[in-house]
Amino acid sequence: MALVHKLLNGTYRLRKCLKPGVAWYPFRGSCFADYCTSSSQKPVTIADSAPAQRTTEGGLQGQRMAEGGLQGHRPREAALDITSPEEKPEISFDKAIKDEIKDHFWRLKDEIVSHWIGPEGRPLHEVLLEQAKVVWQFRGKEDLDKWVVTSDKTIGGRSEVFLKMGKNNQSALVYGTLSSEAPLDGESSRSGYCAMMSRPLRGPFERKRSYDWSQFNTLYLRVRGDGRPWMVNIKEDTDLIQRKDQMYSYFMFTRGGPYWQEVKIPFSKFFFSNKGRIRDAQYQLMPDRISSIGFTLADKVDGPFFLEIDFIGVFTDPAHKEEFAYENSPELNPRLFK
Repeated sequence: MALVHKLLNGTYRLRKCLKPGVAWYPFRGSCFADYCTSSSQKPVTIADSAPAQRTTEGGLQGQRMAEGGLQGHRPREAALDITSPEEKPEISFDKAIKDEIKDHFWRLKDEIVSHWIGPEGRPLHEVLLEQAKVVWQFRGKEDLDKWVVTSDKTIGGRSEVFLKMGKNNQSALVYGTLSSEAPLDGESSRSGYCAMMSRPLRGPFERKRSYDWSQFNTLYLRVRGDGRPWMVNIKEDTDLIQRKDQMYSYFMFTRGGPYWQEVKIPFSKFFFSNKGRIRDAQYQLMPDRISSIGFTLADKVDGPFFLEIDFIGVFTDPAHKEEFAYENSPELNPRLFK
């Protein structure tokens, strides 16, 4: 307490000092001297004398240190980095629209040139001889932007799902919590699903595009999960509104554990469903107009989950000769037997 009292008493006496003698300057230093004289004196700059100039600069530096540390009587105006109204960047919507249209025209030109060369800008013989192809891989944020996640929260459920990059940016990690508790809306009686879906392809001027996998017969994935079964969904590109809920699905069983697994699902195994219900009349998946692919978890097991995906691709399995795995008859599907 005595030390604090002496410190406060010395500070008070220092503030009472308005015009100290010159003989005190060498003992108090330039910082204290300039602080005491800051309210009554101004530094004098002599342009012809270099030593005097250095002395003035030292006094200015001491004055800044004193005012910053001890908060003198005269507050200095803070120098704020504020852009003046004259220097504000111009925002032109017309220019933005013109740049966007120009970019779409350049993309259209590149698409026409690529189509003239061959599928995806490659010669036709290279495409026909291709046996495997990686369609999606996850090596950065731009790869994650091609996907979207959703859950039963859209209908009032409590499941949560998230998507982020995996370790070392070499995979995508889908994780969250599954809850089968039905929403309290008086209408829904079931709940509990999380999903991850690819965004549809878009060409110039937002035209819809599709994937052509007609030369392949198997879907190929490299994943690592927690032992839960996932539903792999494939949607065809269609312009009919009544077919927007139709898709082809098949199960993917993850092993769990730290090791990666390679999943191979032939296109002939995918069964036809509409609004989540498996239809009696089955139709074969046509892989020449694929709109998107997705993964759904709805195993009614509440709790955390995760699925790590390295890449998703397609390849041709020469040993697989099956065209369609499900039975069709005139009673089940009359349209196929007309």
